[in-house]
Amino acid sequence: MLRIAVPNKGSLSGPAADMLHEAGYQQRRESKELRIVDPENEVEFFYLRPRDIAIYVSTGRLDIGITGRDLLIDSGAQAEEILPLGFARSTFRFAAKPGTANGIEDLKGKTVATSYEGIVAGHLADSGVDASVVHLDGAVETAIELGVAEVIADVVETGTSLRNAGLEVFGDPIMTSEAIVIRRTGADADEPKVQQFLRRLQGVLVARTYVMMDYDCRVEQLEKAVALTPGLESPTVSPLHNEGWVAVRAMVPAKEAQRIMDDLYAIGARAILTTAIHACRL
Repeated sequence: MLRIAVPNKGSLSGPAADMLHEAGYQQRRESKELRIVDPENEVEFFYLRPRDIAIYVSTGRLDIGITGRDLLIDSGAQAEEILPLGFARSTFRFAAKPGTANGIEDLKGKTVATSYEGIVAGHLADSGVDASVVHLDGAVETAIELGVAEVIADVVETGTSLRNAGLEVFGDPIMTSEAIVIRRTGADADEPKVQQFLRRLQGVLVARTYVMMDYDCRVEQLEKAVALTPGLESPTVSPLHNEGWVAVRAMVPAKEAQRIMDDLYAIGARAILTTAIHACRL
């Protein structure tokens, strides 16, 4: 069986379980379950702390895992990213009291508090900046108030919690992160069960990103319509009973669907419909 590590809690857990369910895999019914077997799909899932997944995968005892890019890099484990999943996105930034620093070059000789020591220490070293890094588990904003550090490095979404603590971000982002699928460095990239798993997840990603669009248009407007809806290879075009009309079907990006519908209507297309895609293989 394919042995897969899945986050057991946190912001990665729910979306990962939803994606696996959409991909046709069984998922646990109780949050206390640490292992389930999906015999129909020949997969065994292990529910682990997100921070530990890269370590388990790097040993080869588990074939692949779902974790965050930040957690993979911070772990220093011998594992590599093979598929970005598009959820749990985040940005890492430096922050401090106003006037403390304008860029990473101003951190020389200062102390930085963070929950991601591996990421921050590597980023400072790559930038040639000699600064101390203090590891804290969560609530790093208080490190400055309590005098543990002059600067923090943390996930920044809206920046509200930082502003409430009297801090401001500065410099370029340290990195951006999202949920990813990982495997052990050097593992067989063409292993059939791994490739099947990746195809299923890619199918979910495409299904979430695209919709199917159907519409009718006159033959003389077909080229303009097809330019608006080129599809993946090309759209399907079928003659209608009424002479001079055709039916067109194509996949279009979901976020652009309303604009495309407006443009199609403007050139004379009618009966324009969009349908959700639940699964696909490309």
